[in-house]
Amino acid sequence: MHSSEDGPQHRRNTVRKGREFEEHAARFFTQQGFEVIERNWQAGHKEIDLVVRRGGLIVFVEVKAARSKNFGHPSEWIDRKKIDNLLSAARQYIEAHDITNCDLRFDVVTFFQGKLEHYPGAFTAD
Repeated sequence: MHSSEDGPQHRRNTVRKGREFEEHAARFFTQQGFEVIERNWQAGHKEIDLVVRRGGLIVFVEVKAARSKNFGHPSEWIDRKKIDNLLSAARQYIEAHDITNCDLRFDVVTFFQGKLEHYPGAFTAD
């Protein structure tokens, strides 16, 4: 037996809320002088929430949000598997868009209990 929280309506609400947080993150980057060049870019089953650019810097952004501490801080949800998926998606993005001569960065933006937290250079491709 499934709870109502497992149904399609719950999933739609979760996706909608996720998109709202991504929109807040996009506005944050825009205010920092970045241009949002992609939202929810798909590479197979992998996704990059935002790709932003300022001059010769391209930033791949992962957005996570939580309202409570039940599952820990959202920055803790980005494990090695998630990082590997993001790196793989970024490589595919770079290849698909023939990007050269740019600095690349991987940022995480979290929303925890309503507060935006930005982690520039949260991980590297090394």
